[in-house]
Amino acid sequence: MSLHVTPTLLQLAMQSLLRDEALAISALQDLPMELLPPLFKDAFTHKRLNILRKMVQVWPFPCLPLGGLMKMKTPYLDILQTVLDGIDALLDQNTHPRNYKLQVLDLRALHKDFWTVWAGDTTTSCAPGVKCRRKIQKRGPKIEAKQNSLKVFIDLYLKPRALDTCLSYVFLWAKERKALLQLGCKKLKINTVAIQNIVKILEMLDLDYVEEVEVCCTWKLSTLAIFAPYLGRMKNLLSIILSHIHVPASITPEEEKQLVSQFTSQFSNLQYLQDLSLDSIDFLKGQMDQLFRCLEVPLEILSITDSKMSESDLQSLSQCPGIRQLKHLNLSGVILTDISPEPLRVLLERVAATLKTLDLENCMIMDSQLDVLLPALSQCAQLIMFNYLRNPISVAILERLLHHTSRLNYLSLEMYSTPWEIYGAQGASYHKRLEQLREELSKAMQHLEHNRTVWFSVAPCLP
Repeated sequence: MSLHVTPTLLQLAMQSLLRDEALAISALQDLPMELLPPLFKDAFTHKRLNILRKMVQVWPFPCLPLGGLMKMKTPYLDILQTVLDGIDALLDQNTHPRNYKLQVLDLRALHKDFWTVWAGDTTTSCAPGVKCRRKIQKRGPKIEAKQNSLKVFIDLYLKPRALDTCLSYVFLWAKERKALLQLGCKKLKINTVAIQNIVKILEMLDLDYVEEVEVCCTWKLSTLAIFAPYLGRMKNLLSIILSHIHVPASITPEEEKQLVSQFTSQFSNLQYLQDLSLDSIDFLKGQMDQLFRCLEVPLEILSITDSKMSESDLQSLSQCPGIRQLKHLNLSGVILTDISPEPLRVLLERVAATLKTLDLENCMIMDSQLDVLLPALSQCAQLIMFNYLRNPISVAILERLLHHTSRLNYLSLEMYSTPWEIYGAQGASYHKRLEQLREELSKAMQHLEHNRTVWFSVAPCLP
């Protein structure tokens, strides 16, 4: 037996207005502003295009979060065209309606709560940079807006295939009205090597609005160098993820040095960068000082993974001005076996006051190196996670390590490889000592106010 839901008075009023298009359009400017969102949603659902076009022109809020209703795919193209037609009518007018407040057209898939609940300050959450970005914009990026210009926000995921129909239409529409609006992209994800197509897109965007960039495909170093000047223009960038840069064997050392410089020099322009993640970037080995000396603002996250680093690279990292407030450090997959532990020790000492997570998985750090790091590690009083998996470790050095980490009151997760001696000829005695260590550690942690997990992999990492 199905339950019949009785429509509310508001829903009945909306249905009545939508049935009489002429009445709805004539009444729009006189409707209370709280009726506009539900009426717009109903008109969107039932594709009342003429009503939608007129509603855009009398929209009483600073932001129209259209992306919360639509997916950027072909079935919504007619609605998108209608909304943009309504905006065109405003752009062509010298004077706007008395209650006109629209400053932002947001085509990102955000602010869905705006359309389901309208109350109090909910509308302000769709204004760019107010609530939805407050957490990561605490250092206050500054964007110079064109006077009286409309801002249009999109998120972009560039793939080998062409842009979908809706995005293509938005770019064509924006190109013809470039003097009247700003086309902004907060999140830019790139999974294509077609750099000329990428450049065409970047030339259309106001790069001041880009906050997050992720390159998730293999680029040649020359491709990265072409992209670099655009990266440098993203002056409010908060996060960059870059991986798998390939250096062809045919390139000369002089050419490689020049291309590396074109890339690293751009970081001096990124005064709000908080998250730098680099994976498989062997092309920077021995040249990372060029990058680190450009990082003057304090990072929160630094990740350099599965990459080759020299001792001089680690030394320049330990002296980098941008690590003074680092919270998360990931060097997993950076082989440190033949490198002096001193630069890493200095690095840990410099970040000890703020570091919360430390990932050294598969760095192949030897016992003698770890022994040098222990005093610095025990100073990391804010540490909550330490990953030391896939590093060869003996029972003796593990005992010393656990003695140092037991002093870290906030540490809740430690991960280690099982000591390799457990599987040797004297494995039984070592296994017994490991069990004793676990019991001693369990007793030592009873005074802590939070749970702590010490996890060991099944397989050892052999030296």
